[in-house]
Amino acid sequence: MSEAAPSLTGMTVSDLLQPGPAAPGADVAPRAPSLSPSRAADFMQCPLLYRFRVVDRLPEPPSQAAVRGTVVHSVLERLYDLPAAARTAEAARDLLGPQWDVLREAEPELAGLFAEGEDGAAAAAEWLESARVLLDRYFELEDPTRLEPAERELYVTTELDNGLVLRGYVDRLDVAPSGDLRVVDYKTGRAPSELFEAKALFQMKFYALVLWRTRGVVPRLLQLVYLGNGEVLRYSPTEQELRATERKVLALWEAIRRAAESGDWRPSPGRLCGWCHHKDLCPSFGGTPPPVPEDAVLRARGREAGRVEAPGRDED
Repeated sequence: MSEAAPSLTGMTVSDLLQPGPAAPGADVAPRAPSLSPSRAADFMQCPLLYRFRVVDRLPEPPSQAAVRGTVVHSVLERLYDLPAAARTAEAARDLLGPQWDVLREAEPELAGLFAEGEDGAAAAAEWLESARVLLDRYFELEDPTRLEPAERELYVTTELDNGLVLRGYVDRLDVAPSGDLRVVDYKTGRAPSELFEAKALFQMKFYALVLWRTRGVVPRLLQLVYLGNGEVLRYSPTEQELRATERKVLALWEAIRRAAESGDWRPSPGRLCGWCHHKDLCPSFGGTPPPVPEDAVLRARGREAGRVEAPGRDED
């Protein structure tokens, strides 16, 4: 998390236009059962949402906001491949279009993100411009020429005493000469109100718990960088808090197990229902969920008969 001399790699922006290597461990399936902070947040928000996503695996169309977040994350990751002195706002803007092209090539379904014709082209241009605004704002919050991250898009995983595997991706990990760790997560939305800060910090404490268990060091600082409105949320966890986070995760996993075995995935309606892709299937709004799959218990526990899924990237 300290200042660092410029890298001597000699890379330029043009060197970064090809897809980067897969994140370490991305092709290695975790030992089931497993839980990521995104899926944990799903269950806490609404058990039925967890069922729709994990058990039923219902498709969800990509949103422009979510895809923009993915592209911005990709640009910030690749920015740090450049020599320190070359990490400028202009360089980030130069990476934006090519990284969007890389993502579209990797995920053909994104072709329908914008309508065809002039209107669609205009909407896509406006969307790219909104991404540039987020990248410009990043440079108001941090100076990447003075940083040398230890890790980017770091896949982290640990197994708790009950066999549950915790897993996820850390956007950036900074390590000070003293050995202190700073966990950094980029958010392309706006910072939450004080009322919802605890929910935002749960993901970071989840990562801190995994790092503490794997490295034996409690991260010195958890940092959420909100590009939507230019705020930074910083928090210093304690060992006691991480133990409490572990107890919370274990209790959450027990609740998931009970829901899977009983088939009671009750909805929890709230202010976020308006953004749910599966609202038409929710009993709270007059819908009927699909029949529960025969292997629902295995799926709910991150495991399917004859198949263990590789970990996926947590959503922003």
